[in-house]
Amino acid sequence: MGTSYGAFAMDDRFNTFAGWALFGGIVALGLASLSSRYFQADKNHRPHKMGYEIEGVVASEGGSKVESIAARLAKADPTKGQATFAKCASCHTINQGGANGIGPNLYGLVGEAIAQGRGGFAFSDALKSKGGNWTFDNLDQWLTSPKAYANGTKMTFAGIGDGQDRANLIAWLNTQGSNVPLPAAPAEGAADADKADPAKADAGKDAAAKPAEAADAAAKPAEGTAAGGKK
Repeated sequence: MGTSYGAFAMDDRFNTFAGWALFGGIVALGLASLSSRYFQADKNHRPHKMGYEIEGVVASEGGSKVESIAARLAKADPTKGQATFAKCASCHTINQGGANGIGPNLYGLVGEAIAQGRGGFAFSDALKSKGGNWTFDNLDQWLTSPKAYANGTKMTFAGIGDGQDRANLIAWLNTQGSNVPLPAAPAEGAADADKADPAKADAGKDAAAKPAEAADAAAKPAEGTAAGGKK
């Protein structure tokens, strides 16, 4: 009888402990769920995959259109570009005959074929497939976002968001063994003014036409006199 009672009491204690343990687990789970909802509520979250501007679409910075690379190169400061290159120096050398590092040596890069040469550097297939040369425009796109320019590239650098910083860097790179003539800056003023005010453009055309009309009018009496003399 005593043995049976002891066994019963032990089972009862075990069930009590098990019940409290289960209850504690449920409470902990509930508190964790509530705290998660509280701390995450009304919070803006970074997307899992950041977007980027599609190649061929006019890029924008701060809601404004970016000037063409030609316009930015016209006012570029190579000295500032050299300072910007400090971001690249951990992976690239730029001295003539310099060794490749994590990235290729960049001496004389501007104007050369994309993903070729460079002392046998192992370029990614994504960059090799681009073809063409490192023109000023291609370099500008590449430095904006390497992954957007050549999806699958080995380069992990995120890019340079400021358009003028990119132009400064490209201008400096051009002084390092390339010296490719800079593109002409787009003309400003007359053409843009005519587009903005068609009336001025029409007035200009009329003014240009008047000297020709006056010359025709002066020529007609002379023709008549000559004809009368022949008679």
